[in-house]
Amino acid sequence: MTEQVPHVLRSDARDNRERILDAARAVFAADGLDVPMREIARRAGVGPATLYRRFPTKELLVTAAFTDQMRACYAIVDEGLADPDPWRGFAMVVEKLCELHARDRGFTAAFTSAFPHAIDFAADRERALRSIAELIRRAQQAGHVRADAVLDDVVLILMANGGIQAPSQEARVRASRRFAALALRALRA
Repeated sequence: MTEQVPHVLRSDARDNRERILDAARAVFAADGLDVPMREIARRAGVGPATLYRRFPTKELLVTAAFTDQMRACYAIVDEGLADPDPWRGFAMVVEKLCELHARDRGFTAAFTSAFPHAIDFAADRERALRSIAELIRRAQQAGHVRADAVLDDVVLILMANGGIQAPSQEARVRASRRFAALALRALRA
């Protein structure tokens, strides 16, 4: 009788995995997704072989690194959907997603399709986008959002928000908040 035992990482392997993910998150947040895998390994204090053993492709590393941010994205969108005021829910989602993306450049790139073949992440992104489309539809039906507004407008806002240049993360967040306010004015009916 053979029973399948779940694979549990040794403590050193688990520590290496966490160091790799922490380094990847920090590098992606600061510099985007174009950072070489070797640089991530160096910052994590592991060899490239260790990095590639845990994450054979950059897509797998990106997906694992941004799992928490994707959960935060879901929570933001779910909060917007739960708001009984369609405009307030929609505006809050745009504002909070812009801020989330301003704080983490890598997440913006991942969310806006830098790695279209990362299947798990693509499915997550599609779920979030469908929910945002529902928010737009509700706000349009209530007469708060322009009738010609489409989901691509919000994606464009997020992409443009990702291009904000500032000397610090705090300045980028402030600029992002202003940009979100201007974009929402443009979408208001």
